[in-house]
Amino acid sequence: MTTSKPERTLSLKPGAAKKTASGPFSERRPPVRPPGPARAKSVSASAPKPPRERASGPEGARPMPPAADRRTAAPRTPPPAPRPVDARRPDLARVGNANGEVRLNKRMAELGLCSRREADAWIARGWVLVNGQPADMGQPVAPDASIEVLPQARHQQAGQVTILMHKPVGYVSGQPEDGHEAAATLIGAPSQWRGDARTPSDGRRFAPAHTRGLAPCGRLDIDSTGLLVLTQDGRIARQLIGENSGIEKEYLVRVQWAPHGPNGEGVVSQNVQAIFPAHQLARLRHGLSLDDQPLKPAQVDWMNPEQLRFVLVEGKKRQIRRMCEQVGLHVVGLKRIRIGGVVLGNLPVGQWRYLGDGEAFAPSGALPGDHA
Repeated sequence: MTTSKPERTLSLKPGAAKKTASGPFSERRPPVRPPGPARAKSVSASAPKPPRERASGPEGARPMPPAADRRTAAPRTPPPAPRPVDARRPDLARVGNANGEVRLNKRMAELGLCSRREADAWIARGWVLVNGQPADMGQPVAPDASIEVLPQARHQQAGQVTILMHKPVGYVSGQPEDGHEAAATLIGAPSQWRGDARTPSDGRRFAPAHTRGLAPCGRLDIDSTGLLVLTQDGRIARQLIGENSGIEKEYLVRVQWAPHGPNGEGVVSQNVQAIFPAHQLARLRHGLSLDDQPLKPAQVDWMNPEQLRFVLVEGKKRQIRRMCEQVGLHVVGLKRIRIGGVVLGNLPVGQWRYLGDGEAFAPSGALPGDHA
């Protein structure tokens, strides 16, 4: 005989409250249903669905359509072929055909009207006409097309400036790097040189707007000094650093004879000209290669027993220093004194001036490549 245990009841003390599910880690448990007979599932009154066919292939694979369906199915359209891209302007496709048509901005740059970027800005503003009609962005044009630039574009271009600076050692030509400041930080009213009677000047005074969009046209290494050109004018930039630019650049280079390296034995710093082999001077003029590419002919002559004069028509990175290393010379000083028809002259170190109205890097009407 078994006796049932009395049920225990839980009573709440006066003032006590039940626990709620409002806490951040508390849960409300669903009520427990008493055991009972299983409830019958509701069945739809609609017609029963046909049994699903099993795939004959691996589990989960979709069955292949009949052969007849595969034969009559529409063929897939192949993706369009990629458009050739100009390596210099990866955002633009090349335009060219049997008629010699090229993209309008490229043609304007070839004619020396402006830079490609400047041409795009003018086209977007409606300042360019092709055969008397407003031009479209990316429009191809024939070589004999009439291209007209409206006065608004010429007025904007006339306000652009070109600055000539005597860069000091310790400044970089472009963006700041390795803790060294850019040469453009020296441009301001206090460092503007007024020149003298022998140096042309347009009398222009410095304005902060003249520093916007200034781009260096060619580099001078941090340990080199001399003439550095910065410009807002795309035409001048293309003249000096364009792909086919043949503008001459003249340098004075002080050297030591270091056939075993500048830190080895036998370094000669005096009267280098007397012991430097003549055949090595000939190699400097023509016969060297950099980056697996032959260099263009250069003018190289002795100015005094320790100083060479270089005239180049190209500008590879650290070109003169690397050329000298190949023939056993070590460069201890490098100064650029001329770019095309513009000379450094008496411009003091760390100062700058505007390009004068009567100055030009290339002869009037010349295009890049004419002096190559």
